[in-house]
Amino acid sequence: MKGRSSRMWVAGVDGCRCGWIAVLMRVDDPQMHRIVTAQNLAAIADAPERPAPIAVDMPIGLPERIEGSGRLPEQLIRPLLGARQSSVFAIPSRRAVEAEDYGQACAIAAATSEPPRKVSRQGFAIFPKIREIDALLRARPELAPRVFEVHPELAFWALNGRTALSEPKKVKGTPYGPGMALRRQLLLQSGLVPEALIQAAPPPGAAQDDLLDALAGLTVALDIARGGGQSFPSPPGRDAHGLPVAIWTLSR
Repeated sequence: MKGRSSRMWVAGVDGCRCGWIAVLMRVDDPQMHRIVTAQNLAAIADAPERPAPIAVDMPIGLPERIEGSGRLPEQLIRPLLGARQSSVFAIPSRRAVEAEDYGQACAIAAATSEPPRKVSRQGFAIFPKIREIDALLRARPELAPRVFEVHPELAFWALNGRTALSEPKKVKGTPYGPGMALRRQLLLQSGLVPEALIQAAPPPGAAQDDLLDALAGLTVALDIARGGGQSFPSPPGRDAHGLPVAIWTLSR
């Protein structure tokens, strides 16, 4: 991204109840921003601002077989996150993700992994969105260089001095006040995101933690746009369709 005009826009994106939530911001003017929701990721990529990079909290790149506990990016970042590593789901092989029945997905996942490993219910719940991104990037390969996979907890790890966070974001599926406050404070201390965005209410169809995760992605997008960014692994791997297999975070 080095050498590109600072007048470009970037986006941090997370899945939400109505589809996707995105925070778009201009790199050279943080006061120029907006929060949007969309039913599909293509609508965000094709927004008038043409954001690039787009940092999205959703797996990209699906290996044909899995060795160990998920894709290599997931295996690499879990040890960094301490007690927060349970938020990193083990994503199975492409064939398992393509299965729309849970039992079938588990059977395929076990047959295409070593050691054999089934699919968690939480992981299975995001398969439709994984399939959406996969189909979009394969149908429109020109978008692939603009879209980067991120994980909010890895972004907050970087913002926290490359240290795992002491508080969870959720407890038993419910947003946890101290954990949410800690993440807002890290965003504020970074100086990358205006306070108005950090304190903003989410739009209809999205929850407060969805917005928080999109903001975490936004910080990574900004870092990549300015010539930074760190990928796990480095360099990124590639799946059989040429899609990158890596999770990105801030390089500082």
